[in-house]
This record gives sequence, structure tokens and C-alpha cells, in this order.
Amino acid sequence: MIPTPENLRITVQKQARTLLLYSLDRLERAYPVALGRNSADDKAVEGDEATPLGEFYVCAKNPRSKYFRSLCISYPNAEDAERGLAAGLIDREQHAQILAAIRRRVTPPQHTLLGGEIYIHGRGTGEPHSELKDWTRGCIALDNPDMQELYDRVPIGTPVLIVA
Repeated sequence: MIPTPENLRITVQKQARTLLLYSLDRLERAYPVALGRNSADDKAVEGDEATPLGEFYVCAKNPRSKYFRSLCISYPNAEDAERGLAAGLIDREQHAQILAAIRRRVTPPQHTLLGGEIYIHGRGTGEPHSELKDWTRGCIALDNPDMQELYDRVPIGTPVLIVA
């Protein structure tokens, strides 16, 4: 069966430091991951180094990422936009742009005070090896062979759920 967003989904369990890849409702593979240096928190603002919680989707793929390969996730999502608007971190126009991107299932604005550029990516060169628990600025990092496998399987549009 050809992978499509309808039959693949990703769940990241932050506390367990695990990325789970499901096909339909069957667990296909579990991968160990590293998270943001501030992994206990939900992402709130640019620079907080927290990995976000919530429902997202893969909105872009980069085969030439600085971190080997990368899958962009659709942070900020609608809930983040609501929180950001209420807190005065984004204005009504940015809020509307985020919601429009989510409706169209494309990449939401990446350069607001909410932060952005949250990826599932490899380790790149010169990055710490897996003995270090959390080293990213909010992203989800896999060892490069695992990232290559995931990158090859997962199409744009694949749902991504990040839970505590």
C-alpha cells in the first residue's frame, strides 16, 4: 500500500522520548527521540526551546536540511493562535493567516512571536549523540538512519500528535 496521509500517522510521546509511526491503527515502528532543551513545557513563544504539544501535520519536507533530513510540522496550530492572540503575542492579521494556513493544510506563518520552524529531523553532523537526552531548540530529533526511514515513508499531510 502506498503511504498517504490517510493511512499513516505519527504520535510523539514527550515523556517516553518516543516517536510512534502508525499505519491505519497498527503500530509500524517506534523510534527513540531527543526533544527541546525545555522539553517539560509546551511551546509558548519563540526561543523557549520547548517542544509543542497538540495536533499538527507534516507541512513540508526538506531533503537538504542542516540536520540531515527534516519534516516540518504545522506549528503554530489553531489552539496556539488562539492563545497567542489572547496573550497579545500575535495580532488579528497573524491569527487569521495561521488559521487560513491550517484550513488549507499548508505551512503556517513561521516567524511570529509564537515561534516556528519546528521539525522532526536527524542529527546532522557534529550534533550530540543519543546519550544526551534533549538538545534541540524545540524540535524532535532522531538518529540519521531512523530519520531516513521515516522521511522515506511519510508524505506531506501526515497527522502528527504530540502528547506529554
